[in-house]
Amino acid sequence: MSTGIHKNLRYSSLPTLFLALVTALAFGLSLKAADRPNILFIFTDDHCNQATSCYGSEIIQTPGLDRIAREGKTFWKCYVTNAICGPSRAVIQTGKYSHLNGFLHNGNRFDGSQQTFPKLLQAAGYQTAVIGKWHLVTTPQGYDHFDVLKGQGPYYNPPMLTNVGAAPGEAVMHRHTGYTTHIITEKALRWLDEDRDKSKPFLLMYQHKAPHRSWQPGPDYLNLYDDIEIPEPETLFDDYQGRTQGAAKQTMSIANHLKPDWDLKLSPPKDLTPEQLEAWNAAYEPKNKAFREAKLTGKELVRWKYQRYVKDYLRCVKAVDDDVAKVLAYLDASGLADNTVVIYSSDQGWYLGEHGWYDKRWMYEESLVTPLLVRWPGVVEPGSHDREHITSNLDFAQTFLEIAGVEQPADMQGASLVPLLKGESPADWRSSFYYHYYEGLGKVHNVPAHYGVTNGRHKLIHMYDYGDDWELFDLERDPDELTSEYDNPEYASVRSELEAELKRLRAQFQVPEEQID
Repeated sequence: MSTGIHKNLRYSSLPTLFLALVTALAFGLSLKAADRPNILFIFTDDHCNQATSCYGSEIIQTPGLDRIAREGKTFWKCYVTNAICGPSRAVIQTGKYSHLNGFLHNGNRFDGSQQTFPKLLQAAGYQTAVIGKWHLVTTPQGYDHFDVLKGQGPYYNPPMLTNVGAAPGEAVMHRHTGYTTHIITEKALRWLDEDRDKSKPFLLMYQHKAPHRSWQPGPDYLNLYDDIEIPEPETLFDDYQGRTQGAAKQTMSIANHLKPDWDLKLSPPKDLTPEQLEAWNAAYEPKNKAFREAKLTGKELVRWKYQRYVKDYLRCVKAVDDDVAKVLAYLDASGLADNTVVIYSSDQGWYLGEHGWYDKRWMYEESLVTPLLVRWPGVVEPGSHDREHITSNLDFAQTFLEIAGVEQPADMQGASLVPLLKGESPADWRSSFYYHYYEGLGKVHNVPAHYGVTNGRHKLIHMYDYGDDWELFDLERDPDELTSEYDNPEYASVRSELEAELKRLRAQFQVPEEQID
């Protein structure tokens, strides 16, 4: 190869030489691309650590996810930048905070023309696909193949948008019959086995709707957990004393804000097939009759609502976990497992009755922390744990790029997790983390807009929708975040340090002043 290029130096014009060099380099790149790891990103919606046995849950067993943890690394401090569905997804696509990628809250439209990591992987020779929940409104860009739910998508019989058979930049819609979790998995397996270009490494974003509200179990899971009582969290009956007004004024409590039909299943979902409706009624009608006859009130009613809610949530998780196990088995059978990096995460954490809540949004721990499991054969030590380093969904884009051997753009704001995956501990790794939730008062669940900083031990939160409401928590002494120490003189130095760090991070991440108050 080098002899031919040197010969061309004597006889070729400069444009011809340039073309030859580009061709040679492109040929070399394609060879390298063929040996690069595949990337399988498994993503759920609203799945919390408390509902995974690999994170220590005693209320559910998740052998599929446990296998990824057992054969890979479990991260215990993976924080999200903005604990709500669409914004989290936009952060993952871009590697940038919400105020820079333009998707601050649900209802925004993602600007697909901007730089995203799948576009960079495409340019480097990867085949890219996203299957399942997209929830960014605009048509996916940077993907050779997409087959995604329309909007949030239902749990049963989903309409899905795909570029297969569509004009460039457009999509066609197909309606499917069945349980959405299984349909998404079947499509992912079909793409892996039949539809992809097997001469290229791949990125597959395999993304579930479950276990998002309204927690509709699949037909095989309708009676799961009927014979047991799920333990209640200690803070189920939180009185919200010791904090500012935000916690008390939310509208996401199990006691008062679950909808009888949609959430509590006192009537069946709409748009089921006759067979699905028959199975649904057989499972729920006897239980609903017993509930109506019991005439529960007060705390007993709250306890019943908790059991109904959490069991349906866990049933949805079990369907996902079973399907994750199927996909892992396919990787084994197809010979792909050894050269495929498997990442599992969710768009944020979730409340399983802690503080009497469901939903997310807050910078409190249950919604700030999200699962992160990574299996990378030959690189990640099986069964390892990272309990020390603060990681984030902000890091995912750069991690995918480094795994693929692609240069990380300087304007991305996270950090590749590859050093941590290799067991290293970089001296310059972040020691604090910035969070910002924008949706605010009067919107869904009436959670005030707020931002803050945490170093993993202490947390400072400014709920600016209420003017000057501040909270400071000591996570070691008060892991449930029940008592703010903001006005406690004993924490004056901690408060000062966190205030300075918050100011520094806002400057570092270019948070505009007009988005403060």
